[in-house]
Amino acid sequence: MKKNSEEYGLIDLIQRGGIYQDIPGTTPSEVLANTIQTIALPPSITREDLLKAVLEREDLMSTAVGNGIALPHPRNPIITCPQEQFVSICFLQQPVDWKALDGTAVHTLLLIVSASAKSHLHTLSRITFFCQQESFRRHLQSHASLEHMSALIQAIEQTWH
Repeated sequence: MKKNSEEYGLIDLIQRGGIYQDIPGTTPSEVLANTIQTIALPPSITREDLLKAVLEREDLMSTAVGNGIALPHPRNPIITCPQEQFVSICFLQQPVDWKALDGTAVHTLLLIVSASAKSHLHTLSRITFFCQQESFRRHLQSHASLEHMSALIQAIEQTWH
């Protein structure tokens, strides 16, 4: 669901970013490096630039939000084209201590790459809402497919209208 030229629905962003299984690593920096080596990237950014930006943001404060979920992202947009924005869901091989406030080790990343601060906040607010939904968290814990995640997100978004 596209609201304007910069705001894409969460389903669109996840379809663009993909879902990845079994990301290895025992520390946040290892997991992030392996994640960025695994995911598909738009041609306008390099793996090195994205990793540097994500690690710099992580150094400021943990992006773990609780319930085994982390939302890594660059502090500032590193792409300029709204059509290149994406969210990648990455399931880890093993839970990793991400310094979450609730003390729960992270099992799932939702890597957010946005083209502007406004679109980042829009995406982050939607993801935060979904992370509060038990059904969404269950889907993440069960490593749901793109098809199942899309169906759940669409069903929940339909209740907003």
